[in-house]
Amino acid sequence: MTVPIPPLRVRAFTAVSALGDGRAAMRDAIAQGRGGLRPLGPHDFGAAPMAEPLNTWVGRVDGLDQPLPARWAHWDCRNNRLAWRGLQADGFVDAVGAAVQRHSAARVALVLGSSTASIGATEDAYQALDATGVFPPQPANPALHTLHSLTGFAQEALGLQGPALTVSTACSSSAKVFAAAERLIRLGLADAAVVGGVDSLCGSVLFGFHALQLVSPEPCRPFDEARRGISIGEAAAFALLERGSGGLQLLGHGESSDAHHLSAPDPDGAGAEAALDQALARAGLGTGDIGFVHLHGTATPKNDEVEARLIGRRFSPGTPVSSTKGMTGHTLGAAGALGAVFSLLALEHGLLPGTVNTRDPEAGLQGRLLLAPREQRVRAVASHAFAFGGSNCVLVFGRADGADS
Repeated sequence: MTVPIPPLRVRAFTAVSALGDGRAAMRDAIAQGRGGLRPLGPHDFGAAPMAEPLNTWVGRVDGLDQPLPARWAHWDCRNNRLAWRGLQADGFVDAVGAAVQRHSAARVALVLGSSTASIGATEDAYQALDATGVFPPQPANPALHTLHSLTGFAQEALGLQGPALTVSTACSSSAKVFAAAERLIRLGLADAAVVGGVDSLCGSVLFGFHALQLVSPEPCRPFDEARRGISIGEAAAFALLERGSGGLQLLGHGESSDAHHLSAPDPDGAGAEAALDQALARAGLGTGDIGFVHLHGTATPKNDEVEARLIGRRFSPGTPVSSTKGMTGHTLGAAGALGAVFSLLALEHGLLPGTVNTRDPEAGLQGRLLLAPREQRVRAVASHAFAFGGSNCVLVFGRADGADS
C-alpha cells in the first residue's frame, strides 16, 4: 500500500533546450508561446553531413560544436557537451558545489536518465570506419561508448562521490530519476541528489522513429485532431533535491509498467493511471488538489488518445493541461526532467505553458487543453512521462505556503 512520503526540497533546477539556456529563456518562450523547432538540416548533428536528411523538424540546441574543456576530453561527445551546457546554466554547478560543502561529496547522489547517451560518438566512429576502413583515434576511455557515459562524465565534472546511477527506460528515464533519488535519500544512502536527463540528436533515434512511421513532416501538434507524429528534440535538464521544507518541493512519484506492447501504450491507460495513483498517494493529494497537469503529449495518434482519455476520467474539466513538445520537440530520455522544469516554472511564476502548434484539440481535451499561456497561481502540479514498453512515471511537485515567486 502506497503511503505519503516526506517531501524533498528542490534547491535548484535548470534546463537547456531549443528554447535557449536556462530558466529565463524558457519563461520568455512560455510567455510568448514561442517554439524552437526548425527543419532538420544535413549538418545538424554528427561528424559527417547526412546524405539524405529526413523531411522533419527538430528541436536543436545550437553551439555544441565546441569540444569539452581539455581536462574532460576523454568524455567528449555531443551528449556530454550538452550536459556541460546544462550544468553551467543558472549557476547550477555552483548550487551543487554548495550542497557538497553542506553534506560532503560522498553524501550527494547522482541519478541521471538518458535514452541514447553517447551513441552519437559511436555512430561517428563507425561512419569513419565505413569510409576509411579504420576507426578514428579514440580517447583512452572505453566508458565513453557506454550508456553510463553521461553519468560518468557528470560525476567527474561535479566532483561527486556518492551513489551514481543511470536510468534508461526510454522516454520516462529522467522522470524516474526523481523517484530513484527520493528513495536513496529516504533510505539514508544520501543527503542530497543531483537528478536530470540529457539526450541529443543522433541518427539512431531519428531514423529509428522514422522507420516506425512516427516522425512528423511538420512541427508536431500534440493532441491536435490532425496530428502527424513527433518532432525530435535534444535537451539537458537538472534539479538538486535535498531534505527540507519550504520552497518548491517534490511531493510524490509513481511508476508502473504496462507490459502491453513494445511500443504502443495500454489502450485503457491502466499503467499510466496506476502511476498517477501512486504519485498522488505518496503526495497525500487527490486529483482535485492538482492545479495543472504537464502532459507527456508526444503528438502520436495512440499515445495522445490514451493520455487524453486518462485526463478525461480522472481530472475535473476545470483542470488546465498542456504539452510543451511543440516548443522543444520530444527530447526522449531528457523529456521527464524537462517536463519537471516546466512544472516547477509553473509553480514558481504562476505561468502555465500553452500547447504550441496545436489548433484543433481532439474532442476529449476541448476546453481543458491550453493553447496559449495562462497566468494562474497553482499549488501542485502533476507531470507525466510515458515510454515505449509501457514504462510510466508521474511526478507531483508543490509550492509550499510562503514560497518565494
